[in-house]
Amino acid sequence: MQTEIRRYYQRGGETSRLGAGNGRWEFLRTWDLLGRVLPPGPLSILDVGGATGVYAGPLAAAGHAVHVVDPMPEHVAAASELPGVTAAVGDARRLAEPDASRDVVLLFGPLYHLVDRADRLAAWGEAARVVRPGGLVLAATISRYATLVDGYAKGFADDPAFARMMDGALATGVHRNPDEVPNWFTTAYFHQPDELPVEVAEAGLELDRIAAIEGPLWTVRQLPEILADEQRTARALTLMREVEGVPHLWGASSHLLTVARRAGS
Repeated sequence: MQTEIRRYYQRGGETSRLGAGNGRWEFLRTWDLLGRVLPPGPLSILDVGGATGVYAGPLAAAGHAVHVVDPMPEHVAAASELPGVTAAVGDARRLAEPDASRDVVLLFGPLYHLVDRADRLAAWGEAARVVRPGGLVLAATISRYATLVDGYAKGFADDPAFARMMDGALATGVHRNPDEVPNWFTTAYFHQPDELPVEVAEAGLELDRIAAIEGPLWTVRQLPEILADEQRTARALTLMREVEGVPHLWGASSHLLTVARRAGS
């Protein structure tokens, strides 16, 4: 893990990032997708890049056996304290897991920070090796246009340093924050949607679906108010289910979820 990425996560933001605002919407939408995509359990789930266990904990509470692998010892320590969750330090490109040993592999983080394509393909390939025939690999990626949309939504775009960072991400997909400005994220790769089917195929997996996670709602300033109201939240979730698979909207979402399957049964 690159030094600036490690420093970013050592600030502890993963312990609360998905608890409010845009992060809360990301969590609710991801959890909604998991509920519809995962087969009946109990399942053996490998959560690669699972951080502090924000998804591992609820998955374990739902009856699944969940093991988190993360490069940050601090994350592993926090995840391992969750009931029903085990955790270990590891690398998505070289998993210490037997072949065909898991029903589901989650890649909710590794593909963000592997800026070299060969490394991303290695992470996909390891997930494909570890999942059993017929099992699922679920991968979260950040949209190529996330910095652009976020910059204008939050008023950062007029800052010359942010504008340079935004231009670089749009041109190459590589997002770099050399001054490590808080709230500007850290070194990452932002995917074009059409890259995902190619990566899935090169890993020897079969593409099941791609879905927008937040969709365009992550830019709505009233989002915290919507999420504070149970009925409005339910309505927003219902509407997003209807449009999550529309390719025309994928670039407007901060994150995409790719669902792939290993052939066989």
